[in-house]
Amino acid sequence: MTANRKDLICGLVFVVIGLLFAVGSTDLDMGTATRMGPGYFPMVLAGLLILLGLIIAGKSFGQPDAAIGGIPWRAMLLIIPALCFFGFAVRGIGLVPGIFIVALAASFASSKMTPLLAVLLSAGLSIFCSLVFVKGLGLPIQLIGPWVRFW
Repeated sequence: MTANRKDLICGLVFVVIGLLFAVGSTDLDMGTATRMGPGYFPMVLAGLLILLGLIIAGKSFGQPDAAIGGIPWRAMLLIIPALCFFGFAVRGIGLVPGIFIVALAASFASSKMTPLLAVLLSAGLSIFCSLVFVKGLGLPIQLIGPWVRFW
């Protein structure tokens, strides 16, 4: 039986990450679907990630093998530091500048991205996230943080 190694490895990585998150959330109170505890959401996401990984790994069987490419250094050097920056700085700079900077940095992980499209994508994502998380869900996140307030 043949299997597409690229998809099989991807699916197994999803399963392992999902299992790690599931194990990590077992110490938290689950609650119920109507009164979710702090462990409910991470456990549901872990279950979905495991399910997605199993589907991807299962679909890899019977497919022609695909070559595994090189390590995407450009993406790793742009996306990982951008996410770390967001985690450390979102309280200081606020949601809108934080999302904008992360989206701008991450968009250049692709060599096909143009500067104009990157700025438009970052602005649109910042607006969308502020509408969903602050206005829609009412999360207590400042749109513009104290580090960037000029008035």
